[in-house]
Amino acid sequence: MKLCVENLSISFDKQLILNHIDFQIRQGEFVALLGPSGCGKSTILNILAGLLSKETGIIKVDNQEIKGLSDHFAYMPQSDLLLPWKTILDNVTLYGQINHDSKAKENALKEFKTFGLDGYQNSYPDQLSGGMRQRAAFLRTALCKADILLLDEPFGALDVITRNDMQDWLLDLRKQYNRTTLLVTHDIDEALFLADRILILSHRPASILKEIDLSNVSKSRDWLFEQGTLKKEIFELLKGENNA
Repeated sequence: MKLCVENLSISFDKQLILNHIDFQIRQGEFVALLGPSGCGKSTILNILAGLLSKETGIIKVDNQEIKGLSDHFAYMPQSDLLLPWKTILDNVTLYGQINHDSKAKENALKEFKTFGLDGYQNSYPDQLSGGMRQRAAFLRTALCKADILLLDEPFGALDVITRNDMQDWLLDLRKQYNRTTLLVTHDIDEALFLADRILILSHRPASILKEIDLSNVSKSRDWLFEQGTLKKEIFELLKGENNA
């Protein structure tokens, strides 16, 4: 397994948030965390990224235990966090500049077309649409060369049409790069469309209620529209948790 999380727990203000979370992710797999609002989905990403300290549990990458900050993870939060005074090229190469990578900009420019940003290298964030800003944020994350991408509702703030376009784009991009990915989302359709597996979390203190394996499914919008029964099952699980 690429990533193993065992017995992960954390509390805030003496209130238990995560309750013995266990899951594994294979190399190149795309896994979605889906759960009620406030259940601790983003907290899991923050712990993996080293931004929060767990109370109990073990995190392993390639069977080696990880503690604190690690270059195995690249984290993309909900906001694009682009610096408004820097060009898009400067924004996406921030990690490279911090690490004094002399080829950071050269390597980034090779990816601009793939990420749908060709011609916007010298533009500033306020000159781009919301979808293009998210592409830039994703390119910045991808350029970290980390083993595992942590995506925290990356398209949640976008309108429905733009969000669907970005999901299509991410699915195509994944076929090219095959990066191991853990996605937090509140959108059932997004989880079904993008993920190989969905882990459904309970209300706080969160535990894993159900795992849905979609690894053998050929994804398309038509397929997604036909999943009424599965969507209803997931919705009822989440609705029950929200009413708990």
